[in-house]
Order: sequence, then C-alpha cells, then structure tokens
Amino acid sequence: MWYFGKWQIVRSLRKCSLLTLVSKAGYGDGRNARPHLLTTPIFYVNAAPHLGHVYSALLADVQHRYSALCGRDTRLSTGTDEHGIKVQQAAVSLGSEPSKLCTKVSQQFRTMFDAMAISYTDFVRTTEPRHAQAVCDFWKTLEEQGYIYKGTYQGWYCTSDEAFLSEEQTTECKDLEGNKIRVSLESGHEVQWMSEENYMFRLSSLRPKLLCWLQTDPIRPAPFFHIVRQWLEEELPDLSVSRQRNRVSWGIPVPSDPSHTIYVWLDALVNYLTAAGYPNPDFSPWGPSTHFLGKDILRFHAIYWPAFLIAAGLPPPSNLFVHSHWTCEGVKMSKSLQNVVDPAECIIQYTRDGLRYFLLRNGSPERDCDFTHNTVRKLLNSELSDALGGLLNRCTANTINPQQSWPHYQYMNVPPSANDELQRLLGALQELPGKVDQFMNIFQVHKALEAIDSSIRCSNAFFQSQAPWKLLKGGEEEKAWGYSVLYLTLEALRLYGTLLQPAIPGLAKTILDRLGVANVYRTLKGNQFFTAVWGQKCCYQGQALGPDCGLLYPRLDREKHL
Repeated sequence: MWYFGKWQIVRSLRKCSLLTLVSKAGYGDGRNARPHLLTTPIFYVNAAPHLGHVYSALLADVQHRYSALCGRDTRLSTGTDEHGIKVQQAAVSLGSEPSKLCTKVSQQFRTMFDAMAISYTDFVRTTEPRHAQAVCDFWKTLEEQGYIYKGTYQGWYCTSDEAFLSEEQTTECKDLEGNKIRVSLESGHEVQWMSEENYMFRLSSLRPKLLCWLQTDPIRPAPFFHIVRQWLEEELPDLSVSRQRNRVSWGIPVPSDPSHTIYVWLDALVNYLTAAGYPNPDFSPWGPSTHFLGKDILRFHAIYWPAFLIAAGLPPPSNLFVHSHWTCEGVKMSKSLQNVVDPAECIIQYTRDGLRYFLLRNGSPERDCDFTHNTVRKLLNSELSDALGGLLNRCTANTINPQQSWPHYQYMNVPPSANDELQRLLGALQELPGKVDQFMNIFQVHKALEAIDSSIRCSNAFFQSQAPWKLLKGGEEEKAWGYSVLYLTLEALRLYGTLLQPAIPGLAKTILDRLGVANVYRTLKGNQFFTAVWGQKCCYQGQALGPDCGLLYPRLDREKHL
C-alpha cells in the first residue's frame, strides 16, 4: 500500500490561512478611523480617454479590489479636470461652450471606466459646486496661514502643461521648419516668455518640510523617488497660483479677487480633498491617501501637492504610486502618426478582462511598456486560454469528473513516486498568497500576476504528470490517488480564482462559479485552502460543481488581431 502519513507528506507546510497576511498590509489596515482613500489622477477633458488613462485607473482599481478582498476599508476616487486655458481654447475651436464640451468628454471617461469595470466609489468633476467650495475654502486657508501673496512673475510659460518653468527646466531647439524655439525639458512642449502679476505661493519656504516628508519613503517605484529627491536638493522658487481672468476665464475665481482665476493645478489637486469630504465639519482628520499617477505629472503630485497640504495644516499623501507610459510598436502614441490604441476597440477584440489582464501583466511601473496586438494575442492565448482555461476545463470535464463534484482527498494513498512533486506543488501553493500580498503592497501587480501564472503552470505540470484520467481506470489505490489529484487541482483553481478577482473579476467569477464557491467564501480574510491535505475538514469535498461555463477564454485568431 502507498502510505506516507499526512504529517510526513506536509511536514514542511503550515496551514494556508490568510489571516496573518491581512495584518501585514502596506496601507489601510483598519487602524485608521477613516477609510484609506485611493485615487487616480483626474483626467483632462481636452481629448477622449486613451490607453494611458485606462492604465492609471486600472492600477488604482486593482489595489481597491485587493483591499476589499483582504477586508480592508478603502475608497476609490477618479474624475475629470475641466478647467484651464486648454479647455477654453478647445471649446472655442469647436464652436462650443466650455461647459458643454466638459460634460461630453467627462461622460466619455465615465463610460470607458464603467466598460473596464473600474470600481470607483466617487467621480469628481472640477466643475461641480462641491469642488468649487472645497477649492475656495482651501485657498482661504492658505491665505490665512500666510502662504499666498501677490507679486509679479516672469518666466517661461507652457500652455500645454499649464505651468511656469524656470530657465533650467527649458532648453532651446528647432521646430520642423528650422525656427529656434524653447521647450520644456520634461514634456517637450513649446514655452513662451511671459510676465504678469499673479498670486504666488510660498513654495520656497516649505522645502525643509518636503524633505522630511520624503524621509517617510512615500514614492514608489524607487527611480521616481530618486528623481524627486534630486529636485528637492535644489532651491524651490515660489509658485504662481493664479492667472489673470481676462486671459483665463474658464476656472474658479480667486475668492478675494475675482479678477484672477485659481491656477488649474491647484484647483485640480484639491479634488482629492473633495472626494474625502472637505471642507465638511466631519472632514478632520484628512485620512490616509494613496495617489496613482503617471510619471508626466510627478512634479505636481510630489512637490506642489504635499506643499499645499502642509501649508494648510494637513498631512501630505501617504503614498504616491507612479507608473510609466505605453508606446505602440516602440513609438510614442500620437494622433499625427495614427498609432493611438483605442481602448474601446481593444475591449471588443480582447474582452474587458482580456485587456485588463494584458495591461496589468505586461505593464511595469518602472519603464515604458509597448503595446502590440501580436503581443496581446500571444499572452492571452498562453496564460488565460491555455494555462488557466485549459486547467479548469480538464479537471471539470465530464470525461474525468462524471459526478461533477469535488472528490475526497485521501492522504493515505500517495504513491512514493509522486511525493516529491506533491511537496513542491504544495509548497509553492502555500507561498503564493504571501507572494501576491507582498507584490501588491509594493505596487508590483505585474509580478503578482507572474507568480500566479507560475503556480498555474506548476498545477498543469502536476496534473499532466500524474495523469488522473489513467489512474481513475485502475485499481482502488490508483483511483484513490486519482481523486486526490483532482481535489488538489480544483482547490488550486479555487485559490487562483480568489487571487485573480482584483485583476480579472469577470473571469475569476466564472472560475469560482464553476467550482461552486459561495460568494461568502470568495475572500482572503479568514479563508483557508487545502485543509483536507492535513486531514482536516474541507467543506468542498463531495460538493457539486457549478454549471458548465464552456471555454473560460477562447483562443484568439492570429489573422484577426494582427
């Protein structure tokens, strides 16, 4: 008889309980009175949503969903930035009113985020009365604290970035016609020399406090932290925080001086406070906050925003999670090059969860990532269709599981030849939730998905090597082990389906539905896996599977998607 006692088989394993993982979370661990606020940038309404907007929102959404999976209380805010000279100019060029243009484009963003299943709890428009109230109250607080004064500002102004730049932040180059122009070093957009009387913010006085905030290590990934540290090694000039209203009329007037419009970036950044309920009486204290943003707006979030908050007597952000950009075929996306990837078309081609999975799995915050349809097809076919979908279909097929139920695990019938491979698989599966938790809390979603995919492939290899379809045709001992292999595979799929819910909620639901997992057990908090392996009760043994779902993710046709 094949007999390797349960303690011998799993002697190196501990119970796969996730209770301890929740307490190690990097943010929102329940000790704060207020829920943890996760935010995307609010997106400028001068154009329809593109792949970069979707990626920013998706990164925040995954963290929000993962927090809920772990039992943590978070909120997710997104929205649209609708003021400023670019919107004003765009409306004029279209023969429209700014308010109508803003409403139209803002709805496009909301529609796109709904299509991508972004689970936002608030959508802030900067043209809303509640936001105008928040901005005006915040401005008055900065004035009362002595951080606002009136002065004349001279410098290079970038209309595209809506920002004044120092001489060191610009460089001279030639345009397409050979004319000398000056451009922003960060964005590459052209700048113009400008001199006007504006309200100024005493940014220079806050450099020591910003350096103290930076010591809390609030910025990830590390390369962006180093960029901000370099910026703060130099003196900071005071910041112009208003524009004359005869030049920029589309915006919130300065409360004490309606001849000036509040600087669009001060206006926009306050949206995070608007989402948190500022300035309502129950607002205090400003709760923990994590902002997700693209690297092109790092200065605004890592220098100006914490400075504004400190000046107002509020704590700066807990975390800034920064990501890089997406290119197409190695080239920056541009309308003129006609290489802009339309996320709406991608949803049609690859499904919502297919696009979500590709962006999260192939994206890396530290570097620009490339989008090609061939890469998308190969990844989704390999990981969603073949590895994950194939494993689900094989162990739930009528031919191998005619009872359509979870079999019983029989630890007393493990063949000696399978023991080493079984221990490796169980060890990997036991470590997987901890790995995923670690990666999620350091903004490495792509590595979390890589770890899940690696375990899925281990399960496939184990299933293939043990060949339960052959074992179930043998004697009693072979059958017992065959049923155990099926149990292990179904339980592994339950773990994968649970962990994949933040990334691909639709497909994860299909997996858990097929396995017959009740909604109450689709969580990480307090959930346990593989209990039958060490001889404890497992409620799934003998339970019926759910309805047949067909193919989890059909293979993509090459010709159609190239």
